[in-house]
Amino acid sequence: MHKLMTGLGMALALAGCSETGGPVPGSFLREAGAQVEDNAFGDATRNNTQVMNGERDYVVSLANRFATEVPTTITFAFDSAQLDADARAVLDRQASWIRQFPEVRFRVYGHTDAVGTEAYNRRLGQRRANAVVAYLVSRGVERARLEGVVSFGKTQPLIPTPDRDRRNRRTVTEVSGFLERHPSLMDGKYAAVVYREYQVSGKPQSDVSQVQSALTE
Repeated sequence: MHKLMTGLGMALALAGCSETGGPVPGSFLREAGAQVEDNAFGDATRNNTQVMNGERDYVVSLANRFATEVPTTITFAFDSAQLDADARAVLDRQASWIRQFPEVRFRVYGHTDAVGTEAYNRRLGQRRANAVVAYLVSRGVERARLEGVVSFGKTQPLIPTPDRDRRNRRTVTEVSGFLERHPSLMDGKYAAVVYREYQVSGKPQSDVSQVQSALTE
């Protein structure tokens, strides 16, 4: 009886610990995966399932491949969401890559520099992300595959400065996952998607280098 009461007391003590106020981290008391998705229980459960069946590892591998083979970032003029010629050239390459992997979902993140209010910059970042999504759709990418357009506004600068900096006025396109119930994934053949050959366009490498260098100007 004494051991039972002691065990109950320890369990109650652990359950009463806050995120920062007790000796046991709050993450210890949450379901596995919650620290990754940090949302509802269903999200954590889905994350665990993806880890167990290998899907999460393949998403990371495919994201790394996309970032290696295609420029993921475009930049914008000050206080603008207009796509210039350099931006469209990069997005053309993104669209070509994305079209060859129809099982994959992508997410576009919009950013701004630090000039202006947080509310205005969040809207501006959203406009930039929306402009990229609209352009990719115009280049033959299914709208349903471009999920969860997110704007960070000015909260995640690439270059930490309070002044204008084109490198902070950007969008970033990233792999976000696989389409559910896609025919080629019914047997969990994620590796076949990740390692599918991507046919690089015939554009000379010098042109590609010029586009990439323009991003840092």
